[in-house]
Amino acid sequence: MLEEFLESIINSIPSGVLGMVILFAIIAISLAVLGKGADILVDEAVSLSYRWGVPKMLIGATIVSLGTTLPEVTVSVVSALQGSPDLAMGNAVGSIICDTGLILGIAALINPLPFKKEVVRIQSWIQFAAGVLLVLVAFVFGNGFNSFSNGGNIPQFMGWVFLVILVFYIFNTIRLSKKGEIVEGGENLEIDNSSTVLIFIKLFVGIALVIISSKVLIPTVQETAIRLYIPETIIAATLVAFGTSLPELITAITATRKGYGDLAIGNILGADILNVLFVVGAAASVTKGGLYVDIHFFKLLFPAMLFVLLVCKLAITFSKEYLNRVVGAILLSAYLLVTILSYVIAI
Repeated sequence: MLEEFLESIINSIPSGVLGMVILFAIIAISLAVLGKGADILVDEAVSLSYRWGVPKMLIGATIVSLGTTLPEVTVSVVSALQGSPDLAMGNAVGSIICDTGLILGIAALINPLPFKKEVVRIQSWIQFAAGVLLVLVAFVFGNGFNSFSNGGNIPQFMGWVFLVILVFYIFNTIRLSKKGEIVEGGENLEIDNSSTVLIFIKLFVGIALVIISSKVLIPTVQETAIRLYIPETIIAATLVAFGTSLPELITAITATRKGYGDLAIGNILGADILNVLFVVGAAASVTKGGLYVDIHFFKLLFPAMLFVLLVCKLAITFSKEYLNRVVGAILLSAYLLVTILSYVIAI
């Protein structure tokens, strides 16, 4: 098996400083390949959608978000299958914190983000509701108030429920798009003029890069966590989450520089929704006992996630036409604070 072969190679890496340098180098390369694979997927999906006449805003709300979230899905599902639910949950929750706090914060700091309030308002409610739903499910199907000391659980059947809700969300987004209720954007995006067959080939290449790099990344992160005596939950929610969120970061910065702030906001909102419904849903659905939710989530990561989501929701609610730099600074500060606290608490 490929997984066993990779694990044997990683476990054979010598201990000490040299070994840690090698491990971090492998992580860096894996994250870079993940980002590149996702970039290819997004670019070719956009080209294919334009060729098929799909509305532009639909690309940002569904296809772009699906493409940029694929690394989180792949990492989480594979790690869940390999018996590492901490990585699956930590990566999903950490990605939401990273997307909303770091990426949206940086985008707003670069340039105030204009948006259509009537469009973004609905998506922001869905984003916040998805985060609350995740916490409630882990709490209710876990140990209730004892979750703070014993942890919680995302049952397998709830994973399928999340996926059903995902299908409904995408279907409803398409329906609204056809009615013209979703504003289009992204005219400056580069479109691939290759043949349809070649576009599909590039899509498969992107998928292969994402899957292979994730298979290398997971055992490397696990080994690094063991050697650093840091819980996998914390590693997944910071380092891996940042790495798999690189596509969203690149997309947000590019969209902001081109003057498409609404595209950047839409991509982040969509990615956050998919991190709950798609990433956690897919990981839980393939795990018979469900996903165990470590106490770190209830003590730090869930409150941090809800905080950045609440700040984002309030910012969209009370902002008229722009998310300004003050909001960006608050979101970025929240992300940095959570990251620092994660390592301080872990150590």
